[in-house]
Formats: sequence, C-alpha cells, structure tokens
Amino acid sequence: MLCQHYEHIHEGADSAFSVDASNITFGAGCLSEAGEVAKSLGIGRIGVYTDDGLIGTEHVSKVLDSLKAAGIDIALYDNVRVEPTDESFQAGAKFAVDANVDGFISVGGGSVIDTAKASNLYSTYPADFLDYVNAPIGKGVPVPGPLKPHIACPTTSGTGSECTGIAVFDLLEMKAKTGIASKMIRPSRALIDPDATLTLPPNVVAASAFDVLSHALESYTARPYTQRPAAASPALRPSSQGANPWSDLGCGEALRLLGLYLERAVSDASDVEARHQLMWASTLAGIAFGNAGCHAPHGMSYSVSGLVKDFMPDGYPKGEPMVPHGMSVIVNSPSVFRLTAADQPDRHLDGARWLGADVSDAAPSEAGEALSERIISLMQTTGMPNGLQGVGYGPEDITALVAGSIKQRRLLDNAPTEIDEEVLTQMYEGAVSYW
Repeated sequence: MLCQHYEHIHEGADSAFSVDASNITFGAGCLSEAGEVAKSLGIGRIGVYTDDGLIGTEHVSKVLDSLKAAGIDIALYDNVRVEPTDESFQAGAKFAVDANVDGFISVGGGSVIDTAKASNLYSTYPADFLDYVNAPIGKGVPVPGPLKPHIACPTTSGTGSECTGIAVFDLLEMKAKTGIASKMIRPSRALIDPDATLTLPPNVVAASAFDVLSHALESYTARPYTQRPAAASPALRPSSQGANPWSDLGCGEALRLLGLYLERAVSDASDVEARHQLMWASTLAGIAFGNAGCHAPHGMSYSVSGLVKDFMPDGYPKGEPMVPHGMSVIVNSPSVFRLTAADQPDRHLDGARWLGADVSDAAPSEAGEALSERIISLMQTTGMPNGLQGVGYGPEDITALVAGSIKQRRLLDNAPTEIDEEVLTQMYEGAVSYW
C-alpha cells in the first residue's frame, strides 16, 4: 500500500520517491558558527560570496569574524549581481579559479547562493557554459561528480536556494531566465539565521515571502511522483520528481505559517516573531520544492524577469530595470491556480484554507477561485504589483512572454495540467490584472 493520496501508479511511472536536503542549522545567531563549520568540512581557503549591498552589514561581518577566528584563509568576492546572468556566473567562477579556493560560503539572497553554486560547479568541472544548463536551452549534461564544500547563509526569507540543487540566471542572449538543476550543486551545509531578515525593507520581505508561497503551492499541486515516468536508474531520478508525501508536509506547514505571519512581517519590521516564522516557512518550502519541484508560475516568471522593460521596484538596487524573482512569480500565480484547480480541487482548497481563507462551504468547482482570491487579497494588503500590468506588461506582450517560457519544460511538465502554447497564453492573459 502506498502513502495516502498516491495510491494509483500510472503505467511506466515511478513507484518510489527520494528525500534529499542540505544539512541545516536554524536559529538566531547561528552565522557565528561559520568558522567551525568550515573547519569541520576541511576548508582551508574559502571563497566568501556576497554582494555590494551586503558587504557592510553585520551579517557578513559576523561570518568573516567567525572564519578568521577559526583560522580559515579568506578570498572575498563581493561582486555578485542581484538577479545574476550567464556573464556574472562566469565571472564568479573565474574568481574561484584565480583565488584557488577549496570551499565556498555564500552570504545573501538567492542570487548570491546561486552564484556560489555555479562558481563551485564551473571551477571544479570546467565546461562550455551551456553544457550544464537545463535542456532544451542547454545540453543538460550531468554534473560529473561531487563539488567542493559550500556553506549557504541566506539573508532573505524567500528563495530556499540554501536547500536546493537549482541555480537560476538570466541568459542574456535569449532575454529569459533558465537554470542549472542537479543534486550535486546543493549546498553542503546551510546556516539559517532569521535575525538576518530583521533589517529587510517591507517590499523585499513581501516579494520573497510570495516566492515561498508559490514554492509551497506549486510543489503541493505538482504532478504526483506516481504519474511521472520512471527514471532509467535510481541515480537519474530528478529532484523535481513531483508531489510526494515528504514534500506535502513542508508545503502545508509553510502555507499555514504564511497565512498567519506574512502580512504582519511586511507591515511591522519590529515584529520579530513574524519575520522569524517567515524564515522558517522559507526553509520548509525550500526543502519541499527541492524534492518535488515547482511548475507553471515559476516557468512563466522566467520571461517576466528576462523581458523587463522599465520596472524598478522599491527596496532593490536602482540603476537598471528588474522584476524581483518573487514578484515575477506571484503576478502569474492566481491565474495559474484558477486553471490547475480542475485537476486537483482538494489540494487547491487545502492551499486556500492554510492561507487563511474560509472554504468550509466551498465546492470543488470553486477551488481555483477560492485560492486565487486569497492570494490576490494578500498581494493587495502587502503592496505587490497588480498582475503583469503592475510590472510593465500589457496584452500586446503576451506572445513574447509565451515564447520566452514555453521552453521551460522542466517546470511546465511538472504541472498537474498539460501545458502547451495555447494553455500558456490563457494563463498569461488571466494574469494581466487582478483588481
């Protein structure tokens, strides 16, 4: 007998799922353990990756002081690009080679952690850049073997990158996001200090929290692992293996916490409890989607970020347009869940209930609307953009947005609904505006 909700195995589908996660330390002040952790991993010379907005913060100082106290030789790279590109990934890898590091520590958001992942990969196993990039954009060549130790120290409660084997970047030539996905690039250790979020501006807290929200909802509503083709061997079972009993646990608790604390954390920077709980929700959702995979909202977000026109959000670096990752995801999510609910009404109602909606009298046919309306309400109260038009797009851009995301098959094929260009167009049309 299988776990509940996974009784039926499709012909040729997998009958087992894997659980992988980083070795995690969670708690206030744990960044001060960086030196001892690096020493335990056998690191003698470490590449410290961060960005120029974080380099002067107490979070980075705490890590550097701990490394110095442990006698670890430091090579500092503070040139990480927020929303990294193929060029910035390659620059980070070149630094690692030139500095001759034997381990990495990343202190920052998903951009910093992903850059350290890519730098570790390309400095350890040099290759043409597109070799390791997900097919069909890249060749999807498997990572040849283990990488150097990498300690991830997130400073935002959003991406969950410290828990996953995924590194996302903008491919400049295509003007679209894509990524590298391999269990081998998952950080060796994660030091998750929720105090690092206390200094974040409200818009950053909101955007990163909505990334968590969509991680959890997408993983919970992903195609079940029992409906995915079995891998040729257990070693080839993907991280994005579909919804499974393990990922369900993290998704449900993460969504419950978001329903309780998201609005509080955004509206009051002094609400330590709320910001700590968002960091824990991020951790739970990161572990969950690292073992289940996201689907359409994330696949659609890549072209929303890559084709940005002139949108420059509050709380983020100025100077060039950008759509922060969490925003590029959540502007699509209500439209997507309206359509995917037909395939999994019970799971969509679960999501709405965990987020705080009253669905006691909701019929299965109302699941998509109930979940979408709850997400939209949270978007409104936390100042998120009003759909695609809120980040600079209109109906005339839908063709380009579809073209930029239709190749994201790793994500789109993980949805419970079959997604082709027609369905993707419908999803973007429904995301133009919500209120």
